[in-house]
Amino acid sequence: MLLQRILQETDRWQGAFARDASHRRAVEHLLASACTMGRRTISRSIIALGRDGQDWSADYKLYARSPWNQNDLFEPPFHHYVRLFPQPGDPIGVALDDTKLAKTGRHVPHACWHRDPMSPPFHTNLLFGLRYLQASLLFPHHQTAEIGARGVPVRFTEVPHVKKPGKKATEQDRADYKAAVKMQNLSISSVAMIEDLRETFDRHGAYMRLLVMSMDGSFCNRTVFSHHFERTVLLARLRKDARLCFPAEKGSRKTYDPDRFTPESVRQNQSIPYQIAQIFYGGLRRDIRVKQVTNILWQRGSRRKPVRLIVIAPQPYNVSPNARTNYRDPAYLLTTDLTTPVALLLQIYFDRWQIEVNHREEKSILGVGQAQLTSPLAVPRQPAFLVAGYSMILLASILEFGPHRTNDFLPLPKWRRKANRPSLLDLLSLLRTELNEAANSKFNLHSIAANLPRAAYT
Repeated sequence: MLLQRILQETDRWQGAFARDASHRRAVEHLLASACTMGRRTISRSIIALGRDGQDWSADYKLYARSPWNQNDLFEPPFHHYVRLFPQPGDPIGVALDDTKLAKTGRHVPHACWHRDPMSPPFHTNLLFGLRYLQASLLFPHHQTAEIGARGVPVRFTEVPHVKKPGKKATEQDRADYKAAVKMQNLSISSVAMIEDLRETFDRHGAYMRLLVMSMDGSFCNRTVFSHHFERTVLLARLRKDARLCFPAEKGSRKTYDPDRFTPESVRQNQSIPYQIAQIFYGGLRRDIRVKQVTNILWQRGSRRKPVRLIVIAPQPYNVSPNARTNYRDPAYLLTTDLTTPVALLLQIYFDRWQIEVNHREEKSILGVGQAQLTSPLAVPRQPAFLVAGYSMILLASILEFGPHRTNDFLPLPKWRRKANRPSLLDLLSLLRTELNEAANSKFNLHSIAANLPRAAYT
């Protein structure tokens, strides 16, 4: 069952904690925070565990003082991915993106004002909160079944902004601020995370497999694309007016050809033919029209490193069967991979949407970021702990039931026609049901099930 599989996978967390009591408390917090209803605060998890009449300090010290590394909690997905998809020639797809967690307290460390990504295009709104960088491992279930890929989070790291000096700051303070911004930003953190992911895959036996990092346009810059990665390629969305060129002619002292072109001009160039690449997207195998220009240079980005431009034609769609055909905007991708078939790269890029699904479920269903904390160590670790628990739930579902939605879950409502895979709400409903029937001497599972109603209304 799902609960037993989660407990089996969390046994791999024992090496991350210094004491067995800390490991047991962490697993109990995982189940309590996932199954409780309402706001996901630590106090509600304590009530769900039936410890609201005791001293709460040990539960808060799990995040504020206990010596554990949050990246160690994400080891099980790497272990199982290599064994579920052992094809040595297939690349490994990982989606990378940043997200913001809204905060209200003015004493939360590293909390500051950000641009709200949900702002309308005609007006920019502000959001006070924390910034995190997340990586999700893409499980390509479409290789063996007619079902889309699933993103399983494998990293969730805080990337704080450098505090800007005030009006009374000295020139030295401003110079230190400019130097700190160059060393501590989202691009530098993404480079460090990509190298860490490559090292982790090597440790789990995927040394010879290519790692493809699928990213959005914010990571398509000089810091990321000019960095040299071992056995890792980048795939990111490029702006349509970027200035690209071919290498200078042989024998010339120049590196870049003086003639520049843009991705938009490549799309409009009739002499470059479209190719057909088949990918799985939206529940169907679809033919995508693409153009390619290989072995080009981006002077302001990748510099002397050759890259490949992929232009995706506008895709037709219909709002209803009898409506007129509309077309989406074209997409322009830039990759450091010059040899991999374009269909494989497009499939990984289209699967990148799963990280957006992860962000929505983490914040709207699991309540990541809702806990009220001010400890400098607990603020970055508690959201990462919840994301690691979310990763364990998704992984346990894949291992126990496969990629499909089986009859083990509750029946679908009347208004819903079909569901190819279980949603997070399906998994949580099943997990709450199994808690009522479980018996485990190590974890107080029955107490969690008995206190869930009380925790929801407290």
